[in-house]
Amino acid sequence: MKRFKVISIILLLVLAGAAIWFYKFRETEKPIELETEQPQYGYIAKSVTATGTLEPVDTVSVGSQESGTIKAIYADFNSKVRKGQLIAELDKSLLTAQADQYKANLQVAKSQLIYAQSTFDRQNLLYQTGAISKADFETAQYNLNSAKATVASVQAQVNAADKNLSYANIYSPVDGVVMTRNVSMGQTVAASFNTPTLFVIAKDIKKMQVQGAVDQADIGNVTQNQRVTFTVDAYPDDIFKGTVEEIRLEPTVSANVVTYTTIISAPNDNLKLKPGMTANITVFTKEEDSALLIPAKALKFKPDESLSKQYKIIPLNVDSSAQHRSHQNRNDSSAKKGKDSSDVVKKTRGTVWVLQGDSIVQKRVITGLNDDTNVEILRGLTVNDVVVTAMKTEAAKSKSSTTQKSPFMPQRGGGNRPSTGSGNKPQGK
Repeated sequence: MKRFKVISIILLLVLAGAAIWFYKFRETEKPIELETEQPQYGYIAKSVTATGTLEPVDTVSVGSQESGTIKAIYADFNSKVRKGQLIAELDKSLLTAQADQYKANLQVAKSQLIYAQSTFDRQNLLYQTGAISKADFETAQYNLNSAKATVASVQAQVNAADKNLSYANIYSPVDGVVMTRNVSMGQTVAASFNTPTLFVIAKDIKKMQVQGAVDQADIGNVTQNQRVTFTVDAYPDDIFKGTVEEIRLEPTVSANVVTYTTIISAPNDNLKLKPGMTANITVFTKEEDSALLIPAKALKFKPDESLSKQYKIIPLNVDSSAQHRSHQNRNDSSAKKGKDSSDVVKKTRGTVWVLQGDSIVQKRVITGLNDDTNVEILRGLTVNDVVVTAMKTEAAKSKSSTTQKSPFMPQRGGGNRPSTGSGNKPQGK
């Protein structure tokens, strides 16, 4: 009898503890919260990324047409030069001696011309009076013409020697900045087979260009006059702007990767950009400034069965969706008639779930640009719709698992976990 009373007391205590836990400590089932967001107008773009190298828009290689030894250099790296400015000088001793030799030959030829002219004049008088034969007259005439040709030939040699002597002075052909100096004083340059490059001058470093390497998978979306932004490692916080100027047709193949050189203008008024810098390029292939946007994850949301306890789930009606699709096809075909095919944004169909009171209604939408964060809605939604993007069930489950503990287990002290809000996300450009 005593044993029976002990067992009864224990059972009563267990039942009492269970009742206390059930009514006081048990976590009540919380309603499922939804993450929602209303469509907003904002900026969205599709872009292509690539890398490239900064180069001056135009460079000039300055060489020497004559061989010789560098006697003097008047320009160095980064020197600003003007058109016609003397920047280097070759040793002129051999060229001067050659020019003097030809000038001396010219004087001899002129003396022979004077003698031949005098002889011809005498022979002509004698021939007119019949004192000499016609053969003697023609001989004097031949000698005169030969002397004239000799003078002209030697004069040409003198002109060439003077021109070669002038080539010993190296002048800048343009206004610009010296980027490269390949020679030093006392160095010998040989111009026998090809023209040696002495200097490389950039015409205007305030006008730079980026030679970008765009992958063959992306080059089809890149066209002239598209907006470009790029950054360089030297100024990671600065964003530089440019424009697509040219897409060169010659491909470049490296490690079985085909790229196309894309020329991008890069104004450099503050002279921050320097030749040879590596640029990280973003080409905006499609842009919309006032597009109706929703989060991209809204297209992937599907209501869980647990939502049916709180909300009325209304999926798409097959008949109405087919009618909507037929009507939409007519709208799309009429819209394309007035546009060039290159200007039409690729349209895709999708579905979203819209919160309407105590109901979640599935709606069909036509989407445009998608940057994997936001998606453009062309048809199907308005700014007054409340789009469901996700269910906030994980936070509730984790909180429930930490609070639902047996009253017979020792309790640990600690603060409550902060809850996360479900406010709308701001749309930034």
